[in-house]
Amino acid sequence: MQNFDKTRYTGRWYAVAKKDPVGLFLLDNVVAQFSVDESGKMTATAHGRVIILNNWEMCANMFGTFEDTPDPAEFKMRYWGAASYLQTGNDDHWVIDTDYDNYAIHYSCREVDLDGTCLDGYSFIFSRHPTGLRPEDQKIVTDKKKEICFLGKYRRVG
Repeated sequence: MQNFDKTRYTGRWYAVAKKDPVGLFLLDNVVAQFSVDESGKMTATAHGRVIILNNWEMCANMFGTFEDTPDPAEFKMRYWGAASYLQTGNDDHWVIDTDYDNYAIHYSCREVDLDGTCLDGYSFIFSRHPTGLRPEDQKIVTDKKKEICFLGKYRRVG
């Protein structure tokens, strides 16, 4: 995404759909909060439902810090959970598209193959609205899903 403005991006986002990676991951009820401090450093918190030990449901709290790259919409995201059983990582992370006020499409690659392609990644469709995407944003988001070859790969989350 060209001309990404991380300050405009700050605030609360509600996940409405996601493409899952391999392993333990937030299942649903995902809410992310992005912040930028006075030095320009972006951080994020997220919470959502997870299932651990095959059948134990709980709410997980995750934290993330971002390292800037030459592309303003690309970050290196280091993340960890509030509890030791939650995953940690240091993933490449992109904001594919956003209008800042209504929708955002995130993509992250957890594991890169030798040829540079992504072996294991995940993606979120976020809305600023807890009720989901507005009808006028749904076509834009669908077109972007086609563009990144993820059409049909997402599942709805509430």
